[in-house]
Amino acid sequence: MNKTQSFSSLHTHTTFCDGKDDIETMCRAAFEKKLCAIGLSAHAPITKKTGIESDWNLKDDKFEEYVEQVLAAKKRWQGKLEVLLGFEVDYIKGLRSALDSDITAVNPDYLIGSVHYLIPSNGAKPFTVDGHSEEFLQGLNEGFGGDAQALMHSYYDALAEMIALGGFEILGHADLIKKNSHGKNYWPEESELCRQKEIAHTTGEAGIIAEVNTGGINRKKINETYPSVTFLRFFRENNVPVIITADAHRAEHIDGNYDFAVQTLLSAGFSDHIIIFRKSDKKIICEKENLHN
Repeated sequence: MNKTQSFSSLHTHTTFCDGKDDIETMCRAAFEKKLCAIGLSAHAPITKKTGIESDWNLKDDKFEEYVEQVLAAKKRWQGKLEVLLGFEVDYIKGLRSALDSDITAVNPDYLIGSVHYLIPSNGAKPFTVDGHSEEFLQGLNEGFGGDAQALMHSYYDALAEMIALGGFEILGHADLIKKNSHGKNYWPEESELCRQKEIAHTTGEAGIIAEVNTGGINRKKINETYPSVTFLRFFRENNVPVIITADAHRAEHIDGNYDFAVQTLLSAGFSDHIIIFRKSDKKIICEKENLHN
């Protein structure tokens, strides 16, 4: 595939949250790689809304500065690179969603909806499914009594609730839960596949785009995309459009392993097109690009 005209990088993180490079450095990398667009998608703040302390989400008191700096980058790069204002918004039931007024008030170009946090029903401490393995195991034991299948269902329940609620354009790393469970057989594969089929159907009904995220490969955490080939086949069966993203936390990863993502999509049956984003007159224009170009 011809990166010069086709690829964007809409899932990126800068020093405003847990990224390692600033906005200008990320934009410059996208320009040098000849990408058609870059989207800045800071992890939306959660502490004020939820009471959960986080060292990787955008701080509440940095929210306005982040928006101002992305808008300034739009002006600096106008005519050279499409720069989009986005957020990756965690869905935390009853506490945080893409429909929250603080997010919608700044009129973002797009939003990524993701589930990182699980809130155990027994009152145990909230935890992230993709955190350190020690955090995952502690959450499993304290929040779910060691019942990994219950944890898995809790994750996909949250994902389904987020999709039904809506308010975002891109479904983030739909099987993120595998980061700490991949290859460990914590729960029956058949059970998870049933949930993934449900998620794919719901996503198709909602008209949401699913990202093919290479971030886990870029950071050497897993050896496949989020979602897996199998999950992507379910998306294909439900006519869910897809977009390749890098989940880049460093400039060097701005289009990391995109070629691998293309091969993954071809293996999943996406033989024709993927979706890219461009911005025009305050509307996201979805354009199809042939995978065989």
